[in-house]
Amino acid sequence: MTPGARVAAAIAVLDQIADGQPAEQALTAWARASRFAGSKDRAAVRDHVFDVLRARRSLGDGAGRSLMQRLAQREGWDLDALFSGEGHAPTPLTEAERATLAAPQTLADAARCDVPDWLWPQWQDSLGDHAETAALAQQARAEVFLRVNCRKGTTDAAQRALSEDDVATALHDTVAGCLRVLTNPRRVKTARAYLDGMVELQDAASLHAVQQVPVPAAAQLLDYCAGGGGKALAFADQSDAQVFAHDIAPRRMRDLPARAGRAEVLITELPTAALAEHAPFDIVFCDAPCSGSGTWRRTPDAKWRLTQDRLEALQTMQDAVLADAAPLVGPDGRLAYATCSVLKAENDDRIAAFVQANPEWTCESRMQLLPGQLGDGFYLAILSRQNNL
Repeated sequence: MTPGARVAAAIAVLDQIADGQPAEQALTAWARASRFAGSKDRAAVRDHVFDVLRARRSLGDGAGRSLMQRLAQREGWDLDALFSGEGHAPTPLTEAERATLAAPQTLADAARCDVPDWLWPQWQDSLGDHAETAALAQQARAEVFLRVNCRKGTTDAAQRALSEDDVATALHDTVAGCLRVLTNPRRVKTARAYLDGMVELQDAASLHAVQQVPVPAAAQLLDYCAGGGGKALAFADQSDAQVFAHDIAPRRMRDLPARAGRAEVLITELPTAALAEHAPFDIVFCDAPCSGSGTWRRTPDAKWRLTQDRLEALQTMQDAVLADAAPLVGPDGRLAYATCSVLKAENDDRIAAFVQANPEWTCESRMQLLPGQLGDGFYLAILSRQNNL
């Protein structure tokens, strides 16, 4: 596909998304209907679509054609070359479109920062002086980070192995055992270091949170909302704990056995009905369902699909997670509550509500990371029963 044809394809996908189709579904449907498109074409179209979705409002919030024009203008691409009308490229720009692109934009703060209007007051209340910086950080693509499996090798060995597959990396500035991918991130999953279990895809913020949990020697640890199991894998790698994984929707853990096998760690999956018989646990780690507002540069479609009703429903779920997980914690154990959100309503407010309803518990520590060059936005609170202090 030519660059212009890729732009045309992105326009079509963006229009499908505007009509209500989720981004992943729209991209999958386009790929299935476009067998002529190679892997690089599919990747390029995907990048165009996600680059627009990250900055949809600041790009003008129009139809796909207008959004792609604004993106091309922002990136300094040759508009006339892309919108040439030749082959499968979009038709040339009209005089009206040229005039629109030449006119200065006047945007309100929420639009300039690409946050929905209804959410902007909560965003500001949650982040204070960091509200604008955190929002603007999510207009750019997120970097790719890798956790080095210390059971399989050192960071130096992992970097050397990755370089053999043309994947260049650098040590993370602050998170031990974490590598920042500098080149060819799409080659990671085919690199020998990944296939052999020496490295695992994991954001730096997530890994940092795991490292902040005080895991006692020979602990029993439950990853209560395990999902794909990334944090369970990190706990199993970086401690001698007996790690258990649970998710209310077990299908989310379908890849966990293969990932654990590749890393050569043991993780025992538990259905909900078996939790009580394996309790008490020394650590119960709850990565609760959330808005994902700290990771919207990775899933920008989620930002525009979030509603106030959905946010309130998530808070109800988060309260239920804490209430259901707390009885599984041993008398001297710790309850860790985490989200990849930066919203106070999903983080500090949930901890405050839990402690108010359960005064025997107290919050020992909290951590809020913001999206930026060092990783995604992430929240972690460590709770214990007061007689443990």
